Order: sequence, then C-alpha cells, then structure tokens
Amino acid sequence: MAIIFIHSCHLIILFISILPSMAAPGSPPESRLLSTAKSGLVDPTGALETWRQEDTMCTSWYGVSCTLDKNHVLGLNLSGLGLSGKIPREIFRLPFLETFDLSSNSLTGPVPPQIGWLRNLKELLLFSNSLSGTIPDEIGLLKSLRVLRIGDNFLTGNIPASVGNLAELTVLGLGYCELNGSIPEEIGKLKKLVFLDLQENSFCGEIPDAIGGCVELQNVAASNNKLDGNIPGSIGNLESLRILNLANNTLSGPIPVETTRLANLQYLNLQGNQLGGEIPTQINDMVELRVLDLSRNNFSGKIALRNLKNLESLDLSDNRLTAIVPGSLCVEHATLTQLFLARNDISGDFPVEILNCTSLQQLDLSGNNFGGTLPRTLDRLTNLTDLLLNNNSFIGTIPPEIGNVTNLRSLFLFDNMITGSIPREIGKLRSLVYLYLYDNRMSGSIPRELTNCTALEEIDFFGNHFSGSIPRSIGKLSNLKILQLRQNELSGEIPSSLGQCRRLERLVLADNVLSGSLPPTLGFLTELFLVTLYNNSLSGSLPDSFFHLKNLSIVNFSHNRLHGSVAPLTGSKSLTILDLTNNSFSDAIPSRLSMSENLRRLRLAHNRISGSVPPEFSQMKNLEFLDLSYNDMTGELVNEEFSGFTKLGHLLLSNNRLSGSIPAWLGRIKELGELDLSSNNFTGKIPSELGNCSRLLKLSLHNNRLSGSIPSEIGNLDMLNVLNLQRNDLSGHIPAAIQKCKKLYDLRLSENNLTGAIPTGIGVMTELQVILDLSFNDLSGEIPTSIGELVKLERLNLSFNDLSGKIPGSIQKLSSLHRLNLSGNRFEGEIPSTLANFPRNSFLNNELCGAPLVSCSGSLGRPGKWMSESQVAGIVVAIVFTSTLLCMFMMYVMLRMWWNWRNVAVSCENKIDKIVDDEEWVCGDEAFKSSDHRFWNENSTALVPSETRLVVSDSTRIFHYKFKLSSSRSKNNDV
Repeated sequence: MAIIFIHSCHLIILFISILPSMAAPGSPPESRLLSTAKSGLVDPTGALETWRQEDTMCTSWYGVSCTLDKNHVLGLNLSGLGLSGKIPREIFRLPFLETFDLSSNSLTGPVPPQIGWLRNLKELLLFSNSLSGTIPDEIGLLKSLRVLRIGDNFLTGNIPASVGNLAELTVLGLGYCELNGSIPEEIGKLKKLVFLDLQENSFCGEIPDAIGGCVELQNVAASNNKLDGNIPGSIGNLESLRILNLANNTLSGPIPVETTRLANLQYLNLQGNQLGGEIPTQINDMVELRVLDLSRNNFSGKIALRNLKNLESLDLSDNRLTAIVPGSLCVEHATLTQLFLARNDISGDFPVEILNCTSLQQLDLSGNNFGGTLPRTLDRLTNLTDLLLNNNSFIGTIPPEIGNVTNLRSLFLFDNMITGSIPREIGKLRSLVYLYLYDNRMSGSIPRELTNCTALEEIDFFGNHFSGSIPRSIGKLSNLKILQLRQNELSGEIPSSLGQCRRLERLVLADNVLSGSLPPTLGFLTELFLVTLYNNSLSGSLPDSFFHLKNLSIVNFSHNRLHGSVAPLTGSKSLTILDLTNNSFSDAIPSRLSMSENLRRLRLAHNRISGSVPPEFSQMKNLEFLDLSYNDMTGELVNEEFSGFTKLGHLLLSNNRLSGSIPAWLGRIKELGELDLSSNNFTGKIPSELGNCSRLLKLSLHNNRLSGSIPSEIGNLDMLNVLNLQRNDLSGHIPAAIQKCKKLYDLRLSENNLTGAIPTGIGVMTELQVILDLSFNDLSGEIPTSIGELVKLERLNLSFNDLSGKIPGSIQKLSSLHRLNLSGNRFEGEIPSTLANFPRNSFLNNELCGAPLVSCSGSLGRPGKWMSESQVAGIVVAIVFTSTLLCMFMMYVMLRMWWNWRNVAVSCENKIDKIVDDEEWVCGDEAFKSSDHRFWNENSTALVPSETRLVVSDSTRIFHYKFKLSSSRSKNNDV
C-alpha cells in the first residue's frame, strides 16, 4: 500500500507540474491568441503588422519572445508603441508568460482580475498609460512576481493587502496615480523589496512601523501624499537604504534618532512637512549623505553640521533656525555646491565660514536678519553662479571685488539697506543674467560699464536714488527682457539705442524726472508687452512707429506732458490696460481702439480729447474700467455704446460737455460699481432703471441740469456708499426708500428744489459718516429725532431750507460731528448745550438762543416764547436811541439855564459887550441823517448781524431773507 501511495503522489505532483502547459480541449494555439489580442488594439506605428499567421511567432513577431522549444510565449514587450484600447484578455491565457510589458502606451480601462492567471509572471509593467479602476486583489496570486510597476495611471482605491503575498517582489512602483487609503502593514512582509515608489498619490495615515521589516530596501519614495504622524523609528533598520524621500506630507514630530543609523543614506528629503525640534547632531554620522533637504518645516535652534564631507546640496530654508555654529557647514575638502538657508531667523553679520566653501555654486541666505557689510572677500567663491542675499539688513556698499566672481549669473541684493553706487567692476560679470538691486538706498549714476554685461536679461533697480541719465550704450544689452528703473531720480532723455534691445518685454521707467520726447526707435521693440513711463516730464507726440508694437498689453504714460493723438497706440489688439491720464492729448478717440477686444482698463482722463464716444466701443465686451473724465467731449449717450459691457465696473465721464438725457440702458450693466456723470449738461430725469445696478457703490450726477423727482428705485441700491445729486433742478420729496441704502456714508442732495420733510427714519442710515448735505432746498417740517442715531456723522448741513421747530435733543448724540450748519431756517428755542462749541454762523437766521448766541435767560417776549435775537437787538437799539435823546434834551435845558443865568449876571454888572445869537442844535429827525442808514434799508439783500435788526412786532422779521441761488450760484457751499 505504501508503494502505491508513493506512486500516486508522484503522479499528482507530475500532473500539477505539467498543468500550466496543458491546453484545454480545443483551446487555440498561442499564436492565434495573440492574433485575436492584436485585433482589439489600435496600432498607430504598425509594429503589430509583423504578427502574421504565415510567419513564425517566436522568430518574426515584434515584441514576442518564447521558450527554448519555441512552443510557448515567455515574454511580451510592447512598450512605447502608442497602443490604445484595453488590455487584451487573451494574453492572460499564455500560461508560460514571465514578462508582460505594455508600459508607455495609451491603454484605458481597468487592470483585469484575470491577471492572476499568469502564475509564472515575474515582471508586470503597465506604467504610463491611462488605466483606471482599482488594483485587483488577484494581484496577490502572482507568487513569482519580482517587478510590479503599474504607476502613472488613473488607478484609485487602496493597495490591496494581498500585495503582502508577493514574497519575491523587489520592485513595487505605484507612484503618480490617484490611490488613497493607508499603506498596508503587509508591506512589511516583502523582505526582498529593494525599490518602493508610492509618491504623488493621496495616501494618508501613518507610515506603518512594519516597514522596518523590508531590510533590503534601498529606495523609498512616498512624497506628495497626505501621510501624517511621526516618522517610525523602525526606519532605522533599513541599513541598505540610500534614498529616502518623504517630502510634502504632513509628518510631524522630530527626526527620530534611529534614522541617523542609515549610514549608507545618500539622499534624504523631508521638505514640506511639519517636523520640528532641533536638527539632531547625529546626522553628522551619515557621512555618505550627498543631498539633505529639510526645508519648509518647523526646525529650530542652531545649525551644527560638521562631518558631512560628501554633502553636495543642503537646503534648510523656511524653518525657524536662529544661528550657524562657527566651524559648521564647510569643512576641509568639502564638496558642497548648493547651500540654501533662506527665510529663517538667522541674525548677525555675514557668516564668513561660508567663504571656505570654495566649491559653492549656489548660495541663498535671503529672508533672514543678517546685517553688517558684505565681505570684500566674497571673490573667494570663484565658482559661484547664484548669490541671493535679498531681504536682509545688509548695509554699506557693494564691494568692487564682486567683479572677480566671473561665473556669477544671478545677483539678488534687493530689500536691504545698501548704499553707495554700483561699482564699475560689475562690468566684468559677462555671464550675469539677473541683477536685482531694488528697494535699497543706492545712489549715483548707472555705470556705463554695466552695458558690458551683454548676457543680462533682467535688471531691476526700483526704489533707489539713482540719478543721472540712462547709459546711452544701453542698446548693447541685446538679450535684455526686463528693464525696471522705476522710482529713482533719473533724468535726461530715453536713449534711442534702447530700440536695439529687440528682446525687451517689460520697460518700466516710471516715477523719475525723464524729459524730452519718446525716441521713435522704441517702435523696434516688437516683443514689448508692458511699458510704464508715468510720473515723468516727457513731452512731444507719440511716434508713429509705436503702431508696430503689436504685443503691447499694458501701457501707462500718465502724468507727463505728451500731446497729439493717441492713435499710434492702437496698433496692438492685445491691449488690456491703457492709461494716458494727465497729459495734453487732443483729437477724438480713434475708433480703431475698439479692435482691442481684450481691453479691461481705459483711462484717458485729464486731457483735451474732443468728439463723442465712438459707437465702436460696444465691441469691447471685456472693459471693466472706463475713465474719460475731464476732457472736452460732446454729444449724447444714445447709441447704447456701453449697454453690452457686462463686465464694466467703473464708468467715469465727469467734467465734459456731454448732453442729452441719461440713458435707461445703463441699468442693464449689472457689474457697475461706480457711475460718475457729474459736471456735464445732462437734462431730463434720473432714470429709474439705475435701481437695477445692484452692485453700485458710488453714484455721482451732480452739477448737471437734471429735473424731476428722485426715483424711489434708488432704494434698491443697498450697497451704495456715495450718492451725490447736488446742484441740479430736482424737485419733489426725498423718497423714503432712500433709507434702504443703509451703507451710505456720503449723501449730498443740496442746491435743488426738493420739498417736503426729511424722512423720519433717516436714523437707520447708521453708516453715514462723511456728510449729510440737504442745504439750499425747500424742505419743511422738523428735524427727525432719529437723526441722533447717525453717531458716525462728521458733517451735517441743513442750511437755507424752511425747516422749523426746535433742534431735537437727540442731536447731542452725534459725538463725531465737527461741522454743522443749521442757518437760514425757522428753528426756535434753545440750542442744545453740546452744540455750544460750534461757531455762531452755524445757527444764524433762526429764532434760537443759547450759546454760542445770546443767553436764553435774558430774553424778552411773550410768555412761553423766547424772543428772537433780532427782537432783542431791536429793543436794545430802541433803548439806546431813547436814552440818547433824553440825554441831549437834558443837556439843552441845562445849557439854556446856564445861558440865562450868565446873561442875568452880565446885565447886572453892566458888562454886556454884545448879544450872542442862539446856536442851532441837531436833534429830532436830523439825528438819523448822520447815522449809518444801510442798517435800515429794507430792500438790501446783504446779510446783517442780528444785533442790528429793528423789531417792529413779533410777527415781523426785518432783513430775514432766504436766498435761492441761480445757475451761477456758488459751487463750494459744502460744510
């Protein structure tokens, strides 16, 4: 029986061993399977045209390799053929297949679960396709698999735990997919794994501690995921590890000390995490390190790295490091070529130990607190190509020895406190490409030697005190793309040689004192994208050659003395911003400008432009800001030029001579935030359609000839901040709906013909701050008590209306009020005590008393009613006049008595020599002839002080006039 059992076992084993080679009854041969697989693929290169049945599969078919007996397919390599379609299922019926490579094609669909049929498979390469779906669990059946690379696809879901069954696996490449979930613990079973690529996915959770069991690992890349928690200390068991990349996750905590046991590690990248604490000094034991990147973390403390003789690149940027331990970084025979310490909190002078790193090519100390002067021995770094010292507090001058660093390509010294001039030795830097010196305190002229640096592409000297002229030889910089000289003190003309810088894209010369005309040679700068010359003293007309600047997108020539036509700037259809404000341009706006369909901002204000708004403007659908104010434009807005401007947010046409009515179609511009049509000759009514502009923040229609009532639809503008309708001929009541504009902080309705009462609920407009001006109208009634709710109000002007009653006590709550005018109304009673500090003319021409006017306690008049100031003044005048007459009469009587007595005395003494005639005395009506009768002229329109007014009766007010200004009235009546 034992012998039979043993023979049976041998038969079973033999059967199992030959099972893969046994085809099912009637199964097609492998060549026919491949032919069928071919029919399901799109083959743009025709590589599969060799798969013909009449040819031998194992010798002639592209990408097919076979067993030694030429009977079975052993390998299938169809990489990089541009194949599309889905993975053919027929391939999974090739039982001897060991290598399957469809990488770098355009295959779609899922990885079929039938992949598990290929039990002899050793290499599965499906990376760089467009495969989707999840990784099938059946992948774990491929027990012989050594290489699995299916990354760079659109695969989703988790890594199946069955991956842990692939005990022979040496390479697992799942990077650049859309996989998520955590890294399974089963990864730790892959004892032979050498290469693990999980980067650029959405893996989350902690790195499993089990990864320490993959003792053969040499390369681990799990960057750009969402891994969190601490770095497991078990990673220190991976003694063969050479590359560890965990960058751009959310790992936290310190670097585990166990990590420093990785003596063979050459590349360590932990940037972009939330790691903290001090950098462990044990890193000095990782003597094989060539690249160490700990940037963009929260490391603090000092930098103390001494023994890393093989280190080539060190990046500690964007941390909280505070100092460099002397003797660190650059040891004898160091090979360091890149040192990045940017954006830390390191202070002190320039770290001179860095000058020992003579192999350095790139040095970045920007964004720290370094101070002091730049060392003159900088030229020890003879291999330096990039020097970034910007955003520090360096002082002093640029050492002339900088000219000896002849390999320098980038010199960034901006945002320091460097003074002095640019050394002429800078002209020796023939390899210099980028020179950034902006935001310093440098002065002097730009040296002519700078134009010897013919490799220069970008120059930025913004915000210094450079003076003198731009070097005439600037044209030698033929590679220049950016020239930024804004906000200096440069003078003279723009050199004509600048036109030789044919690659120039950005020309920024604004905020200087440049003069003269624009050189026509600038028309050669056909690559020019941006040019800003504002705030200079440039004059003359625009050269016609500017029409050839077809790539112009941003142009700002504002605040100069340019004149003539703007037509030369209409050659570019790429314009997005054109600002010519504050010049002397004239003529009409060229209709060709409308061909710039991408124009977003057009500002031509403060010029002498005439003519009407071109109807072709309707083509500029992207316009957001249009300012044509302060010109000499005429005509009407009747052609719906702007009605299609769905993006227009600012429309400024003030101070022109535009006429006609305000068009209703303005209400269709939903994005309108600012509308200023003031100081024109518009007539007719304010269109109610403006109430549809729900985003309107500022509406200015003052100084026109508008009539009719204020439309109640104004109340729909609940975002409105400024409403100015003053100096028109508007009539009717102030609509109660205006109270819905609760964000108003500036409201001016003065100098109209408005009637009725001030809306009682005006107090709900609590944001009113700048001014409330309702003066020079025909408003009546009392001041609403709710006015006391306007606690932010700074200026209030209700003068020259027909308002009456007492000043409400609630007005005392206006603690921010610093200008007030209630004059020219019929207010009566006592002025609230908190208003006593305002000047007298704030209350004149009313029936008020109390400070700053006369005291109410001494007022006379009928019981229960205070006498007006004019009545009191009249009584005082009458009393003084009567007293004067009485005194004169008494003096006359006394003089007569004395004269008579004297005559009697002389007569008695017989000493009368002569008789003196009686004197003629001024009295009675004659007294009025010598007085200043201008006070009594009832036809006078002059305002007179109330103290000089004559009171006839309580109901008669002498010289109380209300003035209505005509069209020539004052324009400056604001409080």
